[in-house]
Amino acid sequence: MRKNWPKFIIGFIACLLIRLIPFRPPNIEPILATQMPFSKAYGAYIAFAFAFLSIVIYDLVTGTLGIWTLLTASTYGVLGLVAAFYFKNRKANSWNFAKFAIAGTIFFDAVTGLSIGPLFFGQSLSGAFFGQIPFTALHLLGNVSFALVLSPAIYRFVVENKKLEFNKKFSTA
Repeated sequence: MRKNWPKFIIGFIACLLIRLIPFRPPNIEPILATQMPFSKAYGAYIAFAFAFLSIVIYDLVTGTLGIWTLLTASTYGVLGLVAAFYFKNRKANSWNFAKFAIAGTIFFDAVTGLSIGPLFFGQSLSGAFFGQIPFTALHLLGNVSFALVLSPAIYRFVVENKKLEFNKKFSTA
């Protein structure tokens, strides 16, 4: 990862800036679409760190840091761990990215959507469940769309781009 840290930073900053766009629907964001190619190329720990830090830094920047941040960031981090194993023997193509986006989004929304409201805000489980349905539908639309288009582009133009690697050479002369 030493030579690829610029790619990590580019992905991280791009995700943060997109998430900071005013009036953007809260569940239309590129973290999973970026995390999947990173998990394929750099492995579980980098994928975990990318997602975890994306959530934590965003919440710090927007002043929304709370106990839910730990749950949300950890859940996205777990998706990074799982994605690394999923993509280990699969090609980095639109279809594989989309399949993972469907399962990953449902997992993420089930864990976070059915726990944060009831645990931290006194919401009923049935209220959380029925309120989660439209949110998850829009989240699936965004994540699958990004997985089909953005994830393969990130893999091709960022992950595989040797020009974005840090290859500082040191002279001993």
